[in-house]
Amino acid sequence: MASGNGGVPVGGSGGSVANAEKRPNELLNSWFLRSGWSKGELARQVNRRARQLGANHISTDTSRVRRWLDGENPREPIPRILSELFSERFGCVVAVEDLGLRAAHQAPSVSGVDLPWTGPQTVALIGEFSRSDLMLARRGFLGSSLALAAGPALIEPMQRWLVPTPGAGSSRADQETVAHRRANRLSKPELDLLESTTVMFRQWDAQCGGGLRRKAVVGQLHEVTDLLQEPQPEATTKRLFKVAAELAELAGWMSYDVGLQPTAQKYFVLALHAAKEAGDKPLGSYILSSMSRQMIHLGRPDDALELIHLAQYGSRDCASPRTQAMLYAMEARAYANMGQPGKCKRAVRMAEDTFTDADDWDEPDPDWIRFFSAAELHGENSHSFRDLAYVAGRSPAYASMSEPLMQRAVDLFGQDAEHQRSYALNLIGMATVHLLQKEPEQATVMAKQALGIARKVRSERVNTRIRKTVDTAVRDFGDLAEVIDLTDLLAAQLPETAEAAV
Repeated sequence: MASGNGGVPVGGSGGSVANAEKRPNELLNSWFLRSGWSKGELARQVNRRARQLGANHISTDTSRVRRWLDGENPREPIPRILSELFSERFGCVVAVEDLGLRAAHQAPSVSGVDLPWTGPQTVALIGEFSRSDLMLARRGFLGSSLALAAGPALIEPMQRWLVPTPGAGSSRADQETVAHRRANRLSKPELDLLESTTVMFRQWDAQCGGGLRRKAVVGQLHEVTDLLQEPQPEATTKRLFKVAAELAELAGWMSYDVGLQPTAQKYFVLALHAAKEAGDKPLGSYILSSMSRQMIHLGRPDDALELIHLAQYGSRDCASPRTQAMLYAMEARAYANMGQPGKCKRAVRMAEDTFTDADDWDEPDPDWIRFFSAAELHGENSHSFRDLAYVAGRSPAYASMSEPLMQRAVDLFGQDAEHQRSYALNLIGMATVHLLQKEPEQATVMAKQALGIARKVRSERVNTRIRKTVDTAVRDFGDLAEVIDLTDLLAAQLPETAEAAV
């Protein structure tokens, strides 16, 4: 296989290319020193992430990391992996260029998020990306890397979601005529089955995490794009675009859950394009909320807030109270992480007030928003206050505001066998609240419960949060017997070498 580096010879299994004239990579050295990692630890993390991505040929060691720091340029997918690892470490987007590494050339259909807002091109882009995802995963090689978009590069293209497409509908009559001339290949029962399959995938994700069925969802999405390339009546085409939007969002969510952040963002963007073609603004607002959640995770609350405001503006006249309550809760999370307590509290109140109208809504909620239960509402709002506590310098006042809401979420999710990942995440959240309140014994109890669930669900997000919580407990209460016991349990039950299926 060609190296993609203009014939430059490839280094060993660590995936580096030899440079004619090497100089120490000062940018990479700077990020590496601030991370606090050892060379061996970074090598282990690169290897683990490579296995998660299917790049099983990567086998990095301490000497290879030293050569990168000395100026050797690693070949893909290592620059992408390093970008993700440092982004997660520092809670902000650390691009490949920020690390002093060369970004691989990407075709317009693969790189970036500024894509054409037309039906045929949306179908082609989803089909191309899902096919590449499936093929490269099977081969164990990632090929071209993806770069995370943030700031104006992300927000400005997403704003076009609300702009009417010029000439939209001009060929609808012709499409309808062609579709009726030919045998209709998709019956109503077949459409119903496609939609019910999407519901089933969503249930599996909630129960088992994103690592178990991600490739199955991507495969189903690719099949739907094949159907969209056939002539169909307009109503059928819209339903197919809606299915494609839901599947692409779910593929993005699962990718996010297992730590494939650039892949997740790409699927979210494609999902938003499909939702626009379906004419489903509430679904589009939900997709934007998923993108917002990812931006909060990546330490970009300002981008998260822009995305949520765009979602609210675009669906204010058609979203159900449950959907609007979810958007207010995500708005509160963004404000919390921006350190704006007044606006955060207002958004929390709006989420609670709006949610009370959910049961009185005249129409049934779509399946994609039914996850937003009272437990989820309490969990989101409690995390907002918890986040405020951290931003405010570990404020005990905000921690005490978070505790009762977090406890309600834990109690409700504990009775819900369908949403085990959410249960684990809220148990971890409760553990962090106890640590903020200097109650390490209670924190270890919650963390152990979460660890038991983490062994059953395939979620790198859950695993990472448990590890970070244990790290905090060790840093603040490392001499406590319960914390030492928790650390040993974590090493035994959730070792760093654990792989996540993608």
